[in-house]
Formats: sequence, structure tokens, C-alpha cells
Amino acid sequence: MPDAAQPAPEAHAPAAVPWWQGASIYQIYPRSFLDSNGDGIGDLPGITARLDHVASLNVDAIWLSPFFTSPMRDFGYDVADYRGVDPIFGTLADFDALIARAHQLGLKIIIDQVWSHTSDQHAWFQESRQNRSNPRADWYVWADPKPDGTPPSNWQSVFGGPAWTWDARRQQYYLHNFLNSQPDLNMHNPAVQDAILDVARFWLDRGVDGFRIDAINFAMHDPLLRDNPPASGNHKRTRPFDFQRRIHNMSHPDIPGFLERVAGVIAAYPDRFTVAEVGGDEAIAEMHAFTAGTRRLNSAYGFNFLYGEQLTPRLVADALAEWPETPGTGWPSWAFSNHDAPRAASRWHGPCAHDDYARLIMLLLVALRGNIFLYYGEELGLTQAEIGFADLQDPEAIANWPLTLGRDGARTPMPWLAGQPNAGFSMARPWLPLGADHAARAVDLQQGDPQSMLHWTAALMALRQQQPALKRGSARVVVANGDLLILHRTLGDATLVCAYNLGAEPIAVDLAIGAPFASHGGATDRRLPPYSGLIAPCA
Repeated sequence: MPDAAQPAPEAHAPAAVPWWQGASIYQIYPRSFLDSNGDGIGDLPGITARLDHVASLNVDAIWLSPFFTSPMRDFGYDVADYRGVDPIFGTLADFDALIARAHQLGLKIIIDQVWSHTSDQHAWFQESRQNRSNPRADWYVWADPKPDGTPPSNWQSVFGGPAWTWDARRQQYYLHNFLNSQPDLNMHNPAVQDAILDVARFWLDRGVDGFRIDAINFAMHDPLLRDNPPASGNHKRTRPFDFQRRIHNMSHPDIPGFLERVAGVIAAYPDRFTVAEVGGDEAIAEMHAFTAGTRRLNSAYGFNFLYGEQLTPRLVADALAEWPETPGTGWPSWAFSNHDAPRAASRWHGPCAHDDYARLIMLLLVALRGNIFLYYGEELGLTQAEIGFADLQDPEAIANWPLTLGRDGARTPMPWLAGQPNAGFSMARPWLPLGADHAARAVDLQQGDPQSMLHWTAALMALRQQQPALKRGSARVVVANGDLLILHRTLGDATLVCAYNLGAEPIAVDLAIGAPFASHGGATDRRLPPYSGLIAPCA
């Protein structure tokens, strides 16, 4: 019997439940989705042209990675104008058209906001660096050198080397936790906070439905500029950044106070959603702090799965346990892949039986309590592309080659039409090469195959929409032992059994279930073959 995701009886959520609670959110990396003007780079009109595809996946919302004016040293995460659309992506009118079409299709639009730093080309920084007395002199983090001329602290940047760069005009160092072309804003300054909140209002007034806030735990620094202590343990170290406990250049205790100001702005716009990206050694404590109560952000996601080298029942159980269902605790969000992490099926399983494994982890993703993020191409089962050094674009990959292979392999163009040049992404040479096997996974081929990964994904997303227990119910880990994972998702009188074998050997089980709503790999109530699973009502 073929794998199946069967239609389930639909139960409507109460009107009081916010749309984002349990939402399925599709991430689009604009450079790589569809090129509409033949320059080899995806753009906003290209996204608008393919919104029907996104809607067909039965997701609730789209998260757009940055499309703002930028010199593209870090591909849009170095913003030179928070209120502008970079010409390579289109115009503000193109963005307005995208919002209008998405809303017609019932899709919400969430956009990235990068508030911890700007580009060094931003007008704020250009003014700030001129001297120590201009109106924006303290809008960035400036500091005098130590008596011997060295940087004011030992802080290291994510991309390698010191987190300080000397500026001859001011005769001071400026802080940059990422590239030296990404100076850190001084978010301790109330005027900077006010300017950022005005940026938020600008996009909310244009109709966006929420924000994904990038690297927010880097938004404030220790004003005393104390040195970071060395890291302990035997964790993997490929950069100077990894040798420190980053307790003074990130994770400042005043960040939640700023987020309360953000939430105050958002409150004036009904039905909006905020989610923080939080990585680092203190991620779970920070995620709880950033989402605590009702006066901060709605949700946060970390890197439990994004940087997990292997998917195990214990990893899932531990991740879910970090978000107890207690009053005042925030709402989690999960992603298996995104623009900063290798594609999950390749990372966790490799090329052997890749497609079967991709189906399995999609079946798991839709069963997690919280919001789920689906990275573009996951619905096709795209593999992590191999990018040669000559084609690398990612500054982190180039700087740390070959120990850090970087992010380009997960940012390659979306394949739309198998028989067209560059699989229908662009008539020009794409900014990154397509994955070697990606044309064979193109949307047009999978649309015509009812057994394809594309149809499987759309059916599972529909199942999550139809079953409130999957979308908003409580989660209980019944078994997380060896390769066997069993979850119960419960809402009211409805309980769903979500059972998975994440290993290479069959497992005998005794599940008290009704007819499965979705099953993969020949899973039954008595036996879970290798890499199989099911979601079924509790009998």
C-alpha cells in the first residue's frame, strides 16, 4: 500500500485563537526563488508570480528574507536603508503588489528585521563615523583603543577575527559582531530604539503581518566592554568566536525591555506576529525571556534542529521539553532547514534513500507543538547542493574554507520547469549554480505525480490545518528510546498518536490507533519499518 496522507475530518478553531499559534510558515530566500527580469537573481515580482504555488501547499504565511537596500556583503542582512527595496529585487510598488496578492490568497507576509546592526553604507553610520560630536555620534558602538592601541575588548566576530575595526576619522574602534561592514547599532540609546520602532511602523503600515527579528540577542552589548572568558568543553571550534563564552557582546539583560517597546508598537496593529531568532550558548534562557508573558514577542526559535548533526528521538524530546506548557511561557517555533543551515535530509541522512527520509522528517515536522517553518525547496525534497570554491558567495564560507562549508548549498535556485534553462529559475546564469539533481525534482514534474514529495507535503500541511490537536494541542513524549519516538498531541477530547522509527532497523510496537491520517514507509500499529512513521487518532 503506498504511503498516504488521508483527508481528516475538519474541526474549526475558536475565533479567539490567534492565527499564528501553530502556524505553518514558508520561508522564501528572495535571491533564489524566481528571476523575473533575466539578471540571474530572484526578485519580488518573481515571488508574486509563484504565490499560487505557495498557497497550494496549505501553509498560513510566508517569511521573506531581506529584500532591503543593501551592498549585499551579507546578502541583505547588511541593510543600507530599512525603508527601501534594493533595485535587484524591485521597488516598493512591487512589494505592495506582493502583499496584495498574498492577502488575496489568504497568505500572511512576515518580513525579516535586522535590528542589531546595519550596513556601513547606511546613512546613519556614514554620519556617525564623521566625528564624535555629530547628532548620530553615539548611534553605533564606538570605543577608544587600549593604551597599546589594541581593540577595547577581546570580543570576536561570528565571521572570524576581532569584533572591532579601527576608523581613522573618529580615531576609535567600532563594534561589529558579524562582518566589519556590519557595524552594531547602539541599542542602549533611546533615540536608536525610537528610529527602529519607526521602521517597524513603516512596514506595518504597508500591510505586513509580522516580523522575524534577526540575531536579536546581539542587539545590546556590555557598556563596560569587559573581556569574554574562554569557553570550556570540547565543542567544535572552527572560528575564534567559538573559543569564548559570549557573555558580554550579546545576551544583555536590557534586551527584553526593548522588546516590550516593540510589542507596544505591534499592539496597535491587530493580528500581527513576532518571532525572534536566537542562537548561542544561552539560547533557551533568552528565548524564554524574550517571549515571557504577554508584553514581549509571540515566539522564538533556536537552532536545536538547524545545527543538530543527527536527528534522534532524544533530540526531539529535549527540544519539546524546553517549552513547558505553563502559564507565562512563550510559544516555540521550529525549523529543520533555513538559509543558515544545510538542508536537513542531506545533513541527517545523506544521499542513501534521501527521498524516503525527506518524507519521514516532513511527517515529524507537522507533528511538533509550536509554529513550523518550511524552507523553500523542502516541499520538493531538495538536496544540499555541492558548491565549488570558485562559485562560493557566502562570506562565512569563503573566510573559513574548508572547515566551514557555509550556507550557499542551501541557497541555490528553486527548480520550476525541468526542461527549461536553469530549471525555469532564470534565462541568465543564476547567482548560484543549481544543485546537480535539482532539475529532476522540479515543480512541474512533481505536480504531475500524485506520489511526489510535493503532494505529500501539501497533504501533510492540510492535515495540520484540519486537526487542531496538531496545530495547537498539548504534546506529550510517550517514548523517546533508541530510534523510537512516540508523541501524543491532545486538544480537548481528541488525541493523535504520532509514531516514528528514526533508525535503520524495524521496531515492533503496539499502538492503540484508528485508521492513520498519514503513514510513511509501511508503518502500522504493530510494526515500524526502518525510517517510517504515522499519524493516527488514538483508538
